[in-house]
Amino acid sequence: MADMHIFWLALVQGLTEFLPVSSSGHLILFAKYTSYADQGQVIDIALHIGSLIAVVLYFWRTIKQMLVELWQHRFLPYFKADGVKLAYYILFATLPAIVIGGIMKYVGTEWTRSTKLIGWLLIVYSIILWFADTKFSTRKTLKDITLFDALCIGFAQCMAFLPGTSRSGITITMGRFLGYNRSEVAKFSMLLSVPAIFAAGILAFYEITQGGEIARLVMAYQAIAWSFVFSFLAIFLMMQWLRRATYLPFVIYRILLGSFLLLDAYGAI
Repeated sequence: MADMHIFWLALVQGLTEFLPVSSSGHLILFAKYTSYADQGQVIDIALHIGSLIAVVLYFWRTIKQMLVELWQHRFLPYFKADGVKLAYYILFATLPAIVIGGIMKYVGTEWTRSTKLIGWLLIVYSIILWFADTKFSTRKTLKDITLFDALCIGFAQCMAFLPGTSRSGITITMGRFLGYNRSEVAKFSMLLSVPAIFAAGILAFYEITQGGEIARLVMAYQAIAWSFVFSFLAIFLMMQWLRRATYLPFVIYRILLGSFLLLDAYGAI
């Protein structure tokens, strides 16, 4: 896999992972509509690890608060401490994805890499996102989060195993339905990505090293580095945007892209 291939993949991943447009869907479409071969699941995960590092560095104060308070309270679920409560709720919200992810790995995911499926999901979930973003309250912050809210967002995250849904998009949508403001639910969505991607990354690199695929490991490191750069930029721009505007541009983009994919898939263009 050429260095430029890694660069373009990282650009696509970094700019779409935290926007509600489906990074996994874009990575699949990148392989379909360019001369490059499908990068495969291992490189996909490496790209996501670069995004994870960007989240950790961007939100390092929040993550530091969680770790310090967890240590102070000996990792007991003392929910009167905001950092402890947030850390445990992120953990609880991750559990459904771990279960569903294990099932998906067992049954296989090749059937999810369909252009028709991606197109339909881009459109359907864009409409749901628009409805949640415009019709529900925006007052709640992460200090107001409850276990019920965290689990609702966690179960919603499981839908993102289908490319075209968007992990950030579906978790943000659920958060908006629950009444959280745009920047706060986006922050929770990004923090929620940390344990899931971390676990997937450990599994992927274990499989690579066990197989002795050193060249593949080097490509994965390149993917991580470039993905980190573009992901950090995307997070910064996203958080700045949400302080002043809505998700409407992303809704329009998803509908246009989904319509193009469906027209192509059904032979209309």
